[in-house]
Amino acid sequence: MRRETLCIHGGWQPKNGESRQLPIIQSTTFKYDDTEEMAMLFDLKKSGYFYSRLANPTNDAVAAKIAALEGGIGAVLTSSGQAANYFAIFNICEAGGHVVASTEIYGGTFNLLNITMRKQGIEVTFVNPDASEEELAKAFRPNTKLMFGETISNPAGNVLDIEKFARVAHAHGVPLMVDNTFATPINCRPFEWGCDIVTHSTTKYMDGHATQVGGAVVDSGNFDWEANAEKFPGLCMPDESYHGLTYTKAFGKMGYLTKLIAQLMRDLGSIPAPQNSFLLNLGLETLHLRMAQHCKNAQAIAEFLEKDERVAWVNYCGLKNNKYYELAQKYLPNGSCGVISFGLKGDRATAVKFMDALQLISIVTHVADAKTCVLHPASHTHRQLSDEQLKQAGIAPDLIRLSVGIEAVEDLIKDIQQALERI
Repeated sequence: MRRETLCIHGGWQPKNGESRQLPIIQSTTFKYDDTEEMAMLFDLKKSGYFYSRLANPTNDAVAAKIAALEGGIGAVLTSSGQAANYFAIFNICEAGGHVVASTEIYGGTFNLLNITMRKQGIEVTFVNPDASEEELAKAFRPNTKLMFGETISNPAGNVLDIEKFARVAHAHGVPLMVDNTFATPINCRPFEWGCDIVTHSTTKYMDGHATQVGGAVVDSGNFDWEANAEKFPGLCMPDESYHGLTYTKAFGKMGYLTKLIAQLMRDLGSIPAPQNSFLLNLGLETLHLRMAQHCKNAQAIAEFLEKDERVAWVNYCGLKNNKYYELAQKYLPNGSCGVISFGLKGDRATAVKFMDALQLISIVTHVADAKTCVLHPASHTHRQLSDEQLKQAGIAPDLIRLSVGIEAVEDLIKDIQQALERI
């Protein structure tokens, strides 16, 4: 099935007489008549459900849809995008490990790597994603476990050269992990360009209506963990908490995701509520329609801003003079996303005055849903970063992040125009 059809029919295929809509299995536990059968579930010798902290049928159906959209072998849903990135990384990188990550990533992910995971004994080296392969290679160490980047960076909107990152990561025997939140699998499938693991904040475009918080981890099944077994003992060596079971030997290509569920979900329990997954599924059903409108609206607004003399700069990869236009044509030929970053002539106060003058467009700590919203990252989502860290992340102090929704673009431009006139 094509992606448009998968948005509607992926994950849940009802049998004769079953609910046509995805059912919400709002239960913590699942009943069995046989003691031995449940024992086999706990020993991972049989698949099934016994406690929703590890797995739930509603969640799994939505995860299967996302995996199909990305072209992966499987997926796991988490309770947030932050949890997805943490689980995806911690599943293979423990204390003593090292991560190479792009500087141009979401501020929350930057803090996760730079602060929280350092406290857990995991080191990180941040690299300029536009650097040459030779420069990127210098960041790797013998204990490096993975390389990380974002398809379209949040909030700057820069495009990652996925193939370049994949070549460098694989040359050092580690997987490439890409956060594909902004592009979604409708506009980019990183696995087709050499990426190994994809993460998502499903809170954003996949939901599209700001009704649930969630995340997803998708595995391509392409990375050969056994070929680099010494780097990944958690996957390739016996797990004493499961009677010496080795994930790659017992589950083959599904070893990575099985470990994430059986070990991390078991111990850290960051599963989404089935009700949230149901809401996410409703959003996924229209993802292919909404992304086209987001991109169409954003292109028109970016072109409008580019021509306005009060605007200092605009960064949107759909603009032909944009630094990332060629990369966008390669990886995102059908459109990127609805997020534009731009700056006004003036200072921080100018940006604040403009935002406060908006009437239709809302100031919210969110991005990528049906309603247009705006944020000043240096004052809000990234205020914990120093000026130097802001620069490293590609975030100028005057950067305004505009998340263009699916309203009539004429109304949005009118609102922006009247706000510009007030500064």
